[in-house]
Amino acid sequence: MNGLFVTGTDTEVGKSFVACALLAGFRRAGLRTAAMKPVASGSEFTPSGLRNDDALQLAAQIDCTLPYNIINPYTFQPAIAPHIAAELAGVSMDLQRINALYQDISAQADICVVEGAGGWLVPLNSCETMADLVVQLDLPVVLVVGMRLGCLNHAMLTAESILARGVPLAGWIANQVVPGMACLEQNIETLRQWLPAQLLGVVEYLPGTSPEKVADNLDIARLTESLNGVPAITK
Repeated sequence: MNGLFVTGTDTEVGKSFVACALLAGFRRAGLRTAAMKPVASGSEFTPSGLRNDDALQLAAQIDCTLPYNIINPYTFQPAIAPHIAAELAGVSMDLQRINALYQDISAQADICVVEGAGGWLVPLNSCETMADLVVQLDLPVVLVVGMRLGCLNHAMLTAESILARGVPLAGWIANQVVPGMACLEQNIETLRQWLPAQLLGVVEYLPGTSPEKVADNLDIARLTESLNGVPAITK
């Protein structure tokens, strides 16, 4: 076990929120942690250069001391699709470069959590998507399902595409991104029946909550067993 990839059913479903909680949980379990946000748009200019808040949050949760440009090698200012932001900046995103950086990072830790941008099939250039990057990194995936109207279709399509690529789906996490979702429990139960992976936790609508507190809602032990190749009960 040395890595996993966190993807989501869409943008703004809490990937960073959950990724930070996973890191907190792994650290609590005694694992040395590292993280990577290979691509990020929606960044701000600082005296140190462009910085993305999601990447900074990940960096705050890890044990390894890593330069920002290693954690987040492709950073773009406008909050738009990454491949369009890259075109506007005159940058070509190189998946092999990302893979080489990941290998260096993951070698320094017991577990490296890699967070995607947007959803599973977000384009990165004219011919490759985020899914192609995950295949190259050879990582299992944890799917964050943003619990809101439409999530059933989004979650099932994403899971189907992940498995069609031959990528292991280590589990999924139900993240309540809106307060008071109608029929929340029924939707979660539907996903338990239909998604071909284990439910790793349900995160309540808790804006501003610490990663350590969110980690209390995640089955880190079950995920760790799955990543180590120990058979886990699905669904």
